[in-house]
Amino acid sequence: MNRDEKAATIEQIAGDLQQSEAVFAVDYRGISVPQAAELRTRLRDADASFRIVKNSLTERAADQAGFEVLKAVLEGPTALTFVRGDVALAAKALSDAARVTRLLEFKGGVMNGDVLSATDIQSIARLPSREVLYGQLVGTVASPLSGLVRTLNALISGLAIQLQAVADQGLVSGAAPEGAAAEASTAEPGGSEEIQQAAEQPNDDPDAEPHQAPEPQPDQAEGDDTPSENPKED
Repeated sequence: MNRDEKAATIEQIAGDLQQSEAVFAVDYRGISVPQAAELRTRLRDADASFRIVKNSLTERAADQAGFEVLKAVLEGPTALTFVRGDVALAAKALSDAARVTRLLEFKGGVMNGDVLSATDIQSIARLPSREVLYGQLVGTVASPLSGLVRTLNALISGLAIQLQAVADQGLVSGAAPEGAAAEASTAEPGGSEEIQQAAEQPNDDPDAEPHQAPEPQPDQAEGDDTPSENPKED
């Protein structure tokens, strides 16, 4: 590899570091070409790539990209996994390959600027994938929302039933209920008939004198012309 090729490799690794969500370092000693090819295929599902590069070039790329913390794991034969997508899924792919081949020992890595130990990567590998976590989150959020929707629908339905009952009684349009209207129409003719009969009925007592207003009494103080109530007999 000449100088230009080294510069291009360093530039490419620095770009991969800057674009990655996480970087995992493993010891690649003993892995075969077919095994590495199968691992790369599995890592594509997580939008990750597996690359074997000399530590000296990786160190220079780490300095260029601001990933100096990665230099601590660059000891001995090291392969890097650049994860741009699902971190848990990529860690699981590496963990499964290590279990099957009994190779690819974790060295450590970096995620969001924080240094990861080998134990941290193994813990990440046991997490659900991003799609599973999204599904669980959506289910958790949708559950109370669906309950709220059902409650609102029940309230609206109950209100509609009550309004319809009120409308059937004639209270919404201002009309009187049918029972009350019938009672009023029955009571009115009877009352006017009784009043009319009472007015037309004659007085049955022939000796009864017609009612007369009392005559005004003269003022006793006006003069002598007023006759005395009890005159003297001659």
